[in-house]
Amino acid sequence: MNLFNSALGRNITFVHPAYFIITGFIGISNIKYYYIFLFFVFIVSVVGNAAVMVVILLDHNLRSPKYVAVFNLAFVDLLGNTALVPKVLDVFLFNNPRIPFNDCLTYLFFCYTCLSMQSFNLVALAYDRLIAIIFPLHYAVKVTHRFMFSLILSCWLFVILAVLICVFLLTRLSFCKSVIVNSYFCDHGQIYRLSCNDHFPNYVVSCLYPVVIFWLPLAFILLSYFYIVCTLRKVATLQQGLKAFKTCIGHLLLVAIYFIPMLITFTMMADIQPNARIINLSLTSVFPPMLNPIIYVLQTQEIKESLKRILKIEKCKKKIHRNVCAEVISTK
Repeated sequence: MNLFNSALGRNITFVHPAYFIITGFIGISNIKYYYIFLFFVFIVSVVGNAAVMVVILLDHNLRSPKYVAVFNLAFVDLLGNTALVPKVLDVFLFNNPRIPFNDCLTYLFFCYTCLSMQSFNLVALAYDRLIAIIFPLHYAVKVTHRFMFSLILSCWLFVILAVLICVFLLTRLSFCKSVIVNSYFCDHGQIYRLSCNDHFPNYVVSCLYPVVIFWLPLAFILLSYFYIVCTLRKVATLQQGLKAFKTCIGHLLLVAIYFIPMLITFTMMADIQPNARIINLSLTSVFPPMLNPIIYVLQTQEIKESLKRILKIEKCKKKIHRNVCAEVISTK
């Protein structure tokens, strides 16, 4: 970090605290039950996303470019909840609210990276639906494995760079007012406000972040579906249009579950009561990763058929194994 703590060749000393104290909820009794609830949500999320990833890996029929994005979404959900929830439980259930300065910035990096990557992953899935419906004959040419891998990789690089800028700007702040963070994790907005030197660059980033990470991806998704609806009205009958649009229901549910609470949280952050903000942000962080695999299993015919095939194969293996064992016992 010394590289980022020198400006234009001049050595600048920044005052960094040994640790931050995460306060969480204020004045709410029996709040531990809420954290236990988050733990059960975390377990369901881990099991669901791991199952989706395993099904995609095992079934060769799910190796299309679309499922590259679905696999990445499950991976991001799994990584994000794993980075967030265990530390939340350690802080509040096991009463370890002090987080060392560098650990706090690392915590912030992983949480914000995964939270942001979900947004761009939904953009990749929206593009897939757009090409599949508008240009079905050119889909295999326009949406290839190479293209989807490149798109996902580009999103990862952009998000990592954006979050690193937030983290590096925090290292250029001096903290001499307080070390108490009024949130349930190392929240960028709550941390930079504790500084006692100029934090205008951090303020600018905190204003640009929701626009670039949330509003622009949402605008692309909404425009893509507007174009899909307009095109279907011109070239397809009502029944054909409904059949084509049915393939988008799962993705639209994911978009609504992710963006609506996220945008409320980040655009009205200053006007929301602290406890309400923490509840909204915490549920926004853990609920979409839990619901994403459930929605995709229920709404995607290919995954349901794949699960049926895998279960049938396992049943057949067990049946064959029992028959072999019975034959061995009978020969003895």
